[in-house]
Amino acid sequence: MKSQAQVVVIGGGVVGASVLYHLTRAGWTDVVLLERRELTAGSTWHAAGGMHTLNGDPNVARLQQYTIQLYEEIERVSGQDCSIHLPGGLMLADTEVRMDFLRMAVARGRYLGMDLELITSREAADLFPLMDPRHFVGALYDPVEGHVDPTGVTRAYVKCAQLAGAEVYQHTPVVGLEQRPDGTWDVRVESGDTIHAEHVVNAGGLWAREVGRMVGLELPVLAMEHHYLITEDMPEVADHAARTGREMPMALDFAGEIYIRQEGGAMLLGTYEQACVPWSPRETPWDFGSQLLKPDLDRLTPELSVAFQHYPAMSTTGIRRVVNGPFTFSPDGNPLVGPVRGLRGFWVACGVMAGLSQGGGVGLALATWMTAGDHGDSGMDIWAMDVARYGDYATLAYTNARVQENYRRRFRITFPNEELPAGRPLLTTPIHGRLTAANAVWGASFGLEHALWFQAPGLEPVEEVTFRRSNAWDRVAGEVAAVRELVGMTEISNYAKYRVTGPGAEAWLSSLLTARMPAVGRITLTAMLNDQGRIVGEFTVARPTGADEWLLFGSLPAEVHHSRWFLHHLPADGTVRFEVLGLSLTGLSVAGPRSRDVIAAIAPGLDLSTEAFPFMTFRRVDLGMIPVHLARINYTGDLGYELWVAPEYQRVLFDAIIAAGEPYGLRLFGMRALMSLRLEKHYGTWFREYRPIYTPLEAGIGRYLRLDHDFIGRAAHEAESAAGGPRRRLVALVVDPDPDDPADAIGDEPIWHDDQVVGWVTSGGYLHHVRASLALGYVPSELATPDGRGSEGFEIEIIGRRRPARLQPAPLFDPQGLRMRR
Repeated sequence: MKSQAQVVVIGGGVVGASVLYHLTRAGWTDVVLLERRELTAGSTWHAAGGMHTLNGDPNVARLQQYTIQLYEEIERVSGQDCSIHLPGGLMLADTEVRMDFLRMAVARGRYLGMDLELITSREAADLFPLMDPRHFVGALYDPVEGHVDPTGVTRAYVKCAQLAGAEVYQHTPVVGLEQRPDGTWDVRVESGDTIHAEHVVNAGGLWAREVGRMVGLELPVLAMEHHYLITEDMPEVADHAARTGREMPMALDFAGEIYIRQEGGAMLLGTYEQACVPWSPRETPWDFGSQLLKPDLDRLTPELSVAFQHYPAMSTTGIRRVVNGPFTFSPDGNPLVGPVRGLRGFWVACGVMAGLSQGGGVGLALATWMTAGDHGDSGMDIWAMDVARYGDYATLAYTNARVQENYRRRFRITFPNEELPAGRPLLTTPIHGRLTAANAVWGASFGLEHALWFQAPGLEPVEEVTFRRSNAWDRVAGEVAAVRELVGMTEISNYAKYRVTGPGAEAWLSSLLTARMPAVGRITLTAMLNDQGRIVGEFTVARPTGADEWLLFGSLPAEVHHSRWFLHHLPADGTVRFEVLGLSLTGLSVAGPRSRDVIAAIAPGLDLSTEAFPFMTFRRVDLGMIPVHLARINYTGDLGYELWVAPEYQRVLFDAIIAAGEPYGLRLFGMRALMSLRLEKHYGTWFREYRPIYTPLEAGIGRYLRLDHDFIGRAAHEAESAAGGPRRRLVALVVDPDPDDPADAIGDEPIWHDDQVVGWVTSGGYLHHVRASLALGYVPSELATPDGRGSEGFEIEIIGRRRPARLQPAPLFDPQGLRMRR
């Protein structure tokens, strides 16, 4: 066995094998894979082998496309048969709501280059004659779906990697991981040998938790028992093959929560049953290998009953084999991929329950990331798979609750305005009770509860889930009106907050952030870029005192993502201290024309005039007895303030503002109203308009960059500018109303121009104050200005209908930004 390697990959399932292969393809050939037993032992060997391109996140869908397209290549290079079958696939809808979901999936597929087709239930039955079309209203057909042999695929990856120089050791359990002072790793195996490695990849599958615990990490993964069954050979299958010469397509049945495909002359049927059972929820036994679990068909009875109705021939055929095996899931069902915050050189690629659909993409993303260097990333947008999307709140119990919920909902629609209940409420702020008493409808982000909107007194605080406008419409309109006409208050504790201190703080921040650091008592807006000049962060930076201290505010869901970047670049000489403040700092925002009056009422003697307290001021003040960081900034685009306090002061501050605001008509408002208000100003938001696939020039935030200092990504930005600027730009489009279907864009809809798909929507909604439906999205630069080709001819495809849209270059509300500065 080697005693040294650049990378050690732990785990010989399809994901670990893919990572190994992609590392060698990227040029890193001094790589080793360690497998505790045989390749595929764990989950891979008993997987059903299905593969599909559709995913709720378009960027994950792209990686699934890549995975499927890769199989022919690795089969050819390795000489290993992968048993590739591509008969296509059907998604069967039993209601019009589910057809709406399919219409939206087809629309997303347009800008992903996917050849998807909506067909009738009768046309679906012609392709898949086992189904009874009377139970369905339509279907989606995807020609690029099918199945492979999981063992063959794993071996093909490994053989390709070995041909490039990788080494693979089977029957070599890892028993310990220790990090050296220089950040490299000692990987100890059961025989007593040690491999010294620069990087370690945890692709442990069922044992990913245990490998994580070797370095003090509790990964949010849980294994679930999962059944599928294989029938006896069926004459209907033979008849179809004789008649068409083709294999039946795969089928996914929403109503039955069933997937079904041909397996030779038989059928394979699996289900995500409601009576689901976690497997080994606290610790995976090390002696588990290529084993199956005891079948329990009784708990599948409701789903099988639906299957027998929808596919009548299944009710009279025998069962040849029942497979019950464990698969790992993350709380949202997507993989956990990427570097771990604070553990240099430690990477994860686990929780990949759809390994045959996603394994290739996971390997590509991780290998690209690892070989990109200190200032790079995966080169693609994989936020939906990034391990950093979870924080310390994702404990074992939280993961258990969320994974079971996700398993039960595997084939169910999660609506864009739906907030799932498992594992909630978890994190709350001191005013949670006050807001609950005000009839808040709650959502959660990064484990923290936040108010979405406020229901009328006496009515149940529940939002109807829909793709269209919900029962929140009128209430949100009222909240928006209060902010634009009088004054409103919302909680903003659901921002990420960081403190940076030390004699080297300013120089360090300047090396990472694109803007000039603010003077004492001032605020600046800034981006953070990677080496490719793409946006990895967007922040508000404040300097409250003359000391070497800065406060940064950003997106809460990105707290681990961003702090991972900061910590990775932290100087080793101790001249900079970086802190994640979390809920040690809570916030309120007061906005609207009368907001100055409200704040003045609780701060007698404080001069809040524009001359004394101008826009973008940040100052430590006392509001009565309450020490506050008071900022003249807010996200509504109106006159307003942010007030940041220690949590022990939040309730008394809230009460004081409520009392002071009563004479001015103050009203509480939530996240739904805030999103409408920010769209009126064309403000972007992290993970929507600002993501690692966009540059500042594309995103319209070139004003955040100051070229008076050097920062990561500056060279790439200057190269983009020198080459003529960005190839695409963020634009705002006003969508024409549709009286027959008054739905709004929400994100991921295709943008058409002159009958061609030219871009995609990043976010959208209804602007209650200016009474318009608006979408933000990216289009080619030549279409982004009215004096170019793009003034007319736009359409946005919303739930299957192409709606006319027009460019809106300036914000519909206060285009000159006078209200927030007055």
